[in-house]
Amino acid sequence: MIKLYTWSTPNGRKASIALEELELPYEVETINIGKGEQFQPHFLEVSPNNRIPAIVDPEGPEGEPVALFESGAILLYLAEKTGKLMPTDPAARRNAHQWLMWQMGGFGPMLGQAHHFLRFAPEDLPYAKERYKKEAARLYGVLDGRLADAPYLAGDDYSVADIATFPWAARHPWQEIDLADYPNVKRWYDAIEARPAVQRGMAVPS
Repeated sequence: MIKLYTWSTPNGRKASIALEELELPYEVETINIGKGEQFQPHFLEVSPNNRIPAIVDPEGPEGEPVALFESGAILLYLAEKTGKLMPTDPAARRNAHQWLMWQMGGFGPMLGQAHHFLRFAPEDLPYAKERYKKEAARLYGVLDGRLADAPYLAGDDYSVADIATFPWAARHPWQEIDLADYPNVKRWYDAIEARPAVQRGMAVPS
């Protein structure tokens, strides 16, 4: 059984959604980042960057346990392990990879900054708020443009790229984004939100 170290953040929910979609058995150890549990020695052995999520798969491909941190690496590993959630068509596969990297490099980090300055910063910083609101709007525009051309980020196939992106889009109110302004994102969002495995994964940890 795979062990998932996680907390109730968009990055954490990427891993739990993938595990649910793939129907892989897993157990959860909650890492309360608000209490500093990410600095516990046993967790740092798995995730030296002290970030969730992380997994330990006792049945790695070489017959040995595999420990992984970084949500994108976890998604790719699980897709390779099962042969699912990654298109086999070369063009669609490239799309899945590039949109996954887009999420990892932009749609996650920039929206994380929006969360911080719009909701949690100890002082009001109008410049920072405006900067990250504009960047959030830009990124949603990029996403909307892609989804105008295809039902999912890779093309016709639901993939790890969608799984990576959805939990961040699920916090659109935190980013002061109205999905009605992005009709293609709204269509995609509603379709993914309706998936039972996504609903289960978004509820982890309970």
